[in-house]
Amino acid sequence: MTTKTANKKTTKKKASKMTTECQKCHGKCCRYFAQPIETPEDWDDFDDIRWYLCHENVSVFVEDGDWYLNVENKCRYLSEKDYRCQNYEMRPAICRKYDTGGCDLTGDDYGYELHFLDDKSMEEYMKIKFGAKVFEKLEPKKKKKKAKKK
Repeated sequence: MTTKTANKKTTKKKASKMTTECQKCHGKCCRYFAQPIETPEDWDDFDDIRWYLCHENVSVFVEDGDWYLNVENKCRYLSEKDYRCQNYEMRPAICRKYDTGGCDLTGDDYGYELHFLDDKSMEEYMKIKFGAKVFEKLEPKKKKKKAKKK
């Protein structure tokens, strides 16, 4: 068997597995994307992440020390009728390279070190990291009442 023939068999086996697994799924992998973000280093970086988390359908997680912005937003090409890609032949390289070994249906549970679902959870983390009074600088200063002259 030549290397080319072996590669074809491996590709067919992989495609067959993907098709079988994908037929059981409702397109979980096509309902969100996670984008790596820079590891936050200071208060301003964490505050920027807090801003991300103010938006709907957004979370931030840390996995293996790397930080990710997770956006839950269905791919426009995912059919709600049969959960198949309506752009399969022209799908992007990320989709073409996707392997069911790490998919939501067949993969292991996520090993998140941290998972922030909203800005409030980030605020709590920032209080732990920077101290309980971390947000006092954002609160408007109270004006002192002037004593009335008699």
